[in-house]
Amino acid sequence: MEKIYFETLKETLYHEKMANGLQVYLLPKMGFEKTYGLFSTKFGAIDTTFIPLNKDEMIKVEDGIAHFLEHKMFDMSDGDASEKFAKLGASTNAFTSSSRTAYLFSTTSNEYACIELLLDFVQKLEITPESVEKEKGIIGQEIKMYDDDPDWQVYFGSIQNLYQQHPVAVDIAGTVETVNRTDKDMLELCYNTFYHPSNMMIFVVGNIDPDKAMATIKENQDKKNFSLANPIVLKKVNEPKEIKTKEKVLTMDVEMNKIIVSIKVNEILENPKDKIKRELALNLLFDLLFSKSAKLYNDWLNQGIINDSFSASFTQERDYAFIQIGCDCNDYETLKEKLLDLIKDFDTIKIDQEDFNRIKKKNIGLFINMFNSPESIANLFSRYYFEGTNAFDLVDEVAKLEIDDIYDVFKYFDLQYTSVCIVKKNH
Repeated sequence: MEKIYFETLKETLYHEKMANGLQVYLLPKMGFEKTYGLFSTKFGAIDTTFIPLNKDEMIKVEDGIAHFLEHKMFDMSDGDASEKFAKLGASTNAFTSSSRTAYLFSTTSNEYACIELLLDFVQKLEITPESVEKEKGIIGQEIKMYDDDPDWQVYFGSIQNLYQQHPVAVDIAGTVETVNRTDKDMLELCYNTFYHPSNMMIFVVGNIDPDKAMATIKENQDKKNFSLANPIVLKKVNEPKEIKTKEKVLTMDVEMNKIIVSIKVNEILENPKDKIKRELALNLLFDLLFSKSAKLYNDWLNQGIINDSFSASFTQERDYAFIQIGCDCNDYETLKEKLLDLIKDFDTIKIDQEDFNRIKKKNIGLFINMFNSPESIANLFSRYYFEGTNAFDLVDEVAKLEIDDIYDVFKYFDLQYTSVCIVKKNH
């Protein structure tokens, strides 16, 4: 078992790769009551065109299948995984993003039994054609719920405006039609391809003895047989640089209008260090411009253009990246003009060195603080792991940022790749 000590955070991470390829990471936190486990696979909503395990031909499966599979994983031949966790005094959940699916538990007791249960229910798919059919109605209801959710519509609409070919523009749950076309064979095909231990990672943090936890996982894995894994081959997406739609306006039953201005970032960085540097630089930049202490933010707030729902974010995954800025507002036209003018004149923005130093210190503090929460640590680690970055290095990476790194990301603010999505009141 490898021990990795992180000087800045004063944390020791334990790591071992199992014989079947599963990567195991353990973070003991003495004095913590809670233990949190997260079991993730590199299979998300965008992974719909690939070569299945032991096959030669590329196939396209239905949109939303990763999310459908997540729903069905909790089925066990002798009951439901959620109920079994409840009997151990634990809670469980799962989520699907565009590039990964994760299963988790949170507990203050029976930690090692919970680790075993997490491994067991995720490493065996137990479904019947009848149970698959039954689930379609449940997922259909979930999709309709999101169709009626204005926050989701403006958020997802702003992404759909940017992409012409990339599957990130397809809703994570798919559509009612794609869900209805999904069957047991297709789910099993995806499961066998993407849920191989070599494509997965388990992270456990909290009140654990690393030797005992690692022995538990090792013993559990040694009892199971997995076929040899092939490298997973996904279809490469040829996404044009141009955005799909300049502006989209939806009318819904809302108290307040909603607007998101999004920017497509066409430069896809391969090197994990470069990716994380860009992400941290953009996050610092948004803090400099839009934090509660920033002049621009306060000017707009005092003029009534924005309110405290205003935010800016940068998202980058395997092969796509975008910026989103927006909020709920009464006068979306004025905010739209302000944001488009800001993007047009971005090169004229000047950053004060003292402000930069202050915001950098604040961000270092925020990251250090996140390491006091088992959930935050596990989610942060899982989020960056498949991108090739160790979350424990984030504090050092922020500390290394210079003011020039902030100026370097100005180039992404380009009106040519900017789009607007609005949800407006229907009265």
